[in-house]
Amino acid sequence: MIGVSTYLESGARWGVWELEAALLPAGYPRLVQRAGGLAAMLPPDDPAYAAAAVARLDGLVIAGGPDVEPVRYGSEPHPRTGPPARERDAWELALIDAALAAGVPLLGICRGMQLLNVALGGTLVQHIDGHAEVVGVFASHSVKPVPGSLYGGVVPEETSVPTYHHQAVDRLGEGLVASAYAEDGTVEAIELPSASWVLGVQWHPEMGEDVRVMRALVRAAGG
Repeated sequence: MIGVSTYLESGARWGVWELEAALLPAGYPRLVQRAGGLAAMLPPDDPAYAAAAVARLDGLVIAGGPDVEPVRYGSEPHPRTGPPARERDAWELALIDAALAAGVPLLGICRGMQLLNVALGGTLVQHIDGHAEVVGVFASHSVKPVPGSLYGGVVPEETSVPTYHHQAVDRLGEGLVASAYAEDGTVEAIELPSASWVLGVQWHPEMGEDVRVMRALVRAAGG
């Protein structure tokens, strides 16, 4: 059972309805399913319930989405930083803390990787160019693994990945190491060697065909 955090949107439309909705792009649960797991959606909730939620899971995915609020890492907002998603920040930081405390395998995707870094005391670059070239359209670029890393063991070769982000890891959080880079030097994956299985990727595997990262999470969750 792999829990995946969700968006919380004030006005989503389907059929005749336009309502507040907890939602998730279908690529996330489909990727979990393709990798052999069962997907459970985790909409924002009271952070006090995070440990109880994680206790019912075998693995956790923190999904992509809005920019992390800069106050979370001690910075003022950059003019290009998006509006805060405070309910998601609070809930997902609590989920990350609970997973780390319980030793539950954890995968952060895009925003999820950035939030993992922030949870461990790291900081973010609030705007970079070249990784989200057209609004609402995924781009692609090459990612090179660090040999000997967790990620490098899962995907040992340089690969082209789906990407859509304008922020990136700056100072690494406590205990984290970089395990993949883009050609321009942007950190594209981070991991926590002291933990059983903790990985963050800056790209969007749910938008591609390569299931190896998610399959590795599912295998670790089956442990």
